[in-house]
Amino acid sequence: MTDIVLSIVMLAALLLVAGAFVLWRRTGQVKQPALMLLLAVIAVLNVLIWTIPTNTGKAPITQIKQQGQ
Repeated sequence: MTDIVLSIVMLAALLLVAGAFVLWRRTGQVKQPALMLLLAVIAVLNVLIWTIPTNTGKAPITQIKQQGQ
């Protein structure tokens, strides 16, 4: 289940980047596309936090999966 959630977050981040580019090109606005890019960066950082291994060599996501079994 967590793999699905992380995948959806990454897809949302990619769509936010694409949407920000389209919004910037069509309207010339800067503030809303910049906020969309900021949200995409935050989403990607959250996924990285969950998937990058710690000093022990285990990623937080694998520790959660092991506890669920």
